[in-house]
Parts: sequence; structure tokens; C-alpha cells
Amino acid sequence: MVAAVILLLAIGLVVVGIFASPLLVKQRRDRLKQRPFPPLWDAVVENYLPIYPRLFASERRRLQGHIQVFLKEKQFIGCGGLQVTEEMKVAIAAMACLLLLNERGTYFLKLRSILVYPGTYFVNETAIEGNYVVEERRAARLGESWSRDQVVLSWEQVQRDASNWRDGHNVVLHEFAHQLDQEDGNAEGVPFLPKNLDYAVWAKVMTQEYQQLCQNVQRGAKTVMDSYGTLNAAEFFAVATETFFEKPQQLLKKHPTLYEQLQHYYQLDPVKWV
Repeated sequence: MVAAVILLLAIGLVVVGIFASPLLVKQRRDRLKQRPFPPLWDAVVENYLPIYPRLFASERRRLQGHIQVFLKEKQFIGCGGLQVTEEMKVAIAAMACLLLLNERGTYFLKLRSILVYPGTYFVNETAIEGNYVVEERRAARLGESWSRDQVVLSWEQVQRDASNWRDGHNVVLHEFAHQLDQEDGNAEGVPFLPKNLDYAVWAKVMTQEYQQLCQNVQRGAKTVMDSYGTLNAAEFFAVATETFFEKPQQLLKKHPTLYEQLQHYYQLDPVKWV
């Protein structure tokens, strides 16, 4: 009898847990957001995120709340002998959470771990053509986003990007834009959008802008966005995101339609922070 009661209670707790989970998660996150933001963290964010002092007060507070949730839910792992410090965690979280200021609330749904190397790291690449392995080689990397549950970063590159905010290159923004893109399991340059009607407009604008970038690069013309964005649609979205946050004025001037599309998606206007 006692065993049966315990079993029923356990089943009940599981059922309650399943249905209450989203609400409980939201409540837990709301409590984390209400915690006072440590002054030391505030100094770190200002040091690594040059636009931080220019954010509106409401945006700074939202960013602080997102950082606290992010640090509680994501695991940081040092690689290549690196000891990940609190400063590193806060710096990376601040840049990543800049993409979440529109309150999408998913906190990079699939992401579980951030692997951090001290500098450039190397991976084995296999080139396959048809059914045959064409080449195996060692490739240098500064960052990458895995569709499963990990982002990999070079801490040296994170520091370099923080010191050169206006150059349009930022490995954290780039890889976490990939995470947004990969939430549906595919890396195709199309993140989840607020409304179904948004997808047709997104496809039209992004395709036109991608093709224009490819043409400009082929002609050797100077471009606002890095030529790496010509690799494929997924890389174009990631590069466009970097440019949107780091070179908003130039992007708005040269590519107003693209800027408007990213502004609608991120629900932010970085030009106001310049």
C-alpha cells in the first residue's frame, strides 16, 4: 500500500513537473533578473562591451538580467589548458545576450556549453566529394557553433573583438547568431521569426542582399560586410548580425532594407547607440 502511494505521488510529481515546467522556468528566470547586478560584473561588461554605457537605462537593466540567467543556465568549459574565469564568463555572456534584448526568452534554446580555448585552436576537417574522401587536413579556428549544444570560442579573439568594436568582426556575435539560426535544427540563415508572414519578406530581402554582396565581392568593390558572408546563407546572416551591431550607421546608409529587416528581427536600433 505504501509503495503504491509513493509510486502515485512520484507519477503525480512528474506530471505536474511536465505541465508546470515552462511556468517554473519563467518564475526562476524572473527571480534571477531581479537580483542586484554585481558592481564587478558591471565593470567587466563596460570594459568588454563598448556600447554598454550608450544603451538606454531600460536596455542596460534587461541586459543585466539576461546575463544573470545566461550564467546560471550555461556551462563554461576551459580547453587547451585555459582556466575560465568569472571575467571571461561575464564578458562572453554580455556580448551573447546583446542578441536577446528583444525579449525572445529562449536563451539560445539548444545551447548547453561554451568551450573556450586560449587562442586559435585546430580541428580535423574531411573534404568529401561524392562517395570519396578527397582530403583530410588540420584547420585553424577562432570559433564555431554546433547545432547540437555547444559554442566554441577563442578567448584571444574575444578580447581582440572587444578592443576593435567598430570593425564589424565579433566572434561572439557571429557564433551566437548561428545559435539563433540553428534553433530549428538547420543552419540556413533563417531564424525563428515572430510571425509566419515575416518569412516571405525575410527570404526576399536576405536573398537580394546576399546576391548583392556576392556580386560586389566578385567585382572587387568595397563592402560594408565582410566577404565571409558570401560563403552561404547561414554565414551571411551571422556576418550581417555582426555588422548590424558594430557598424550600424554604415549598414543603414548602404543597405537600408537589410538594416530594417534586422531591426525588425532584433527589435533594436543600434544607430541610436552610436
